Amino acid sequence: MSQAAQAPASGKTMRATIVQAIANAMLVEMERDPSVLVLGEDVGKDGGVFRATEGLWDRFGEDRVMDTPIAESGIVGVSVGLALGGFRPIGEMQFMGFIYPAINQLLSHAARYRWRTRGRHNLPMVIRMPYGGGIHAPEHHSESYEAFLSHSPGLKVVIPSTPYDAKGLLISAIRDNDAVVFMEPKRIYRAFREEIPVDAYTVPIGKAKIVHEGNDITLISYGAMMRPTLEAAETLKQEGVSVEVIDLRTIMPMDQEAILNSVRKTGRCVVVHEGPRTCGIAAEIIALINDEAILNLLAPIGRVTGYDTPMPLAKTELAYLPDAKRVLKAARSAMEF
Repeated sequence: MSQAAQAPASGKTMRATIVQAIANAMLVEMERDPSVLVLGEDVGKDGGVFRATEGLWDRFGEDRVMDTPIAESGIVGVSVGLALGGFRPIGEMQFMGFIYPAINQLLSHAARYRWRTRGRHNLPMVIRMPYGGGIHAPEHHSESYEAFLSHSPGLKVVIPSTPYDAKGLLISAIRDNDAVVFMEPKRIYRAFREEIPVDAYTVPIGKAKIVHEGNDITLISYGAMMRPTLEAAETLKQEGVSVEVIDLRTIMPMDQEAILNSVRKTGRCVVVHEGPRTCGIAAEIIALINDEAILNLLAPIGRVTGYDTPMPLAKTELAYLPDAKRVLKAARSAMEF
């Protein structure tokens, strides 16, 4: 599938981490479109808790890069009002676990405005939020509850796993006319660098990426969990298994066609995510495959997920997170069935 709906013009590139790619996406869009604003806690002079907005306050000033009180409901509520007023706000939650006070604004208003007005009003806004564990954070700093947000009609939920996709998907989200939740895998914010275009480009929302093509088994994941998934895929390849790896990139709307086409080809599948197991994204993918491609299956579908508990604190959080060993165990079980 095509990675970019709009290719960059100059051909110039830069080496960037995921967090640098996100910062660059906001920079180029704010330069292109004066209606794009940034708001959140410490996003201004301090550049954000992860420095994702560093330099924006200096360049665009406090009228377009606005520090807010510690009031998540206010960040989302003001973003709704700004979007209705003709702006394209980018609101930042410092951590996904801080979204709970803003759920009413997010689900009752941001997600519903197009439906409520029978299509007369769009709501072009983005809520960015670092998510997931693995950085030894305190409670409410490591949630991975994308399934909860995906269960809310009207929200688009996007989760990149590479710098290239992070920039292209965020630009697509900013330009989208509906509310987009942009979840950022903070565990791999600075884990690696990748060449990305300096100019603006887009990666389409709702399209998965086939990272590797294969014929024997399909591994599906997204965000930070792409790292252990790819590590497991490499080991399987060394064992002579032809592995197809899918990076979903967008959780809602999900690329059902990419999933079904792959599973119909391979007949085996393992889904990996770090959020809790029950009612998670893997369960939805398994239901989709059972509905549409069950006769193509050669083995039960494997799930490698987090557990039905809050994310543990630092000493035991790595025991909660899926790793390559758990992915390999599920994949080998499917291959041996």
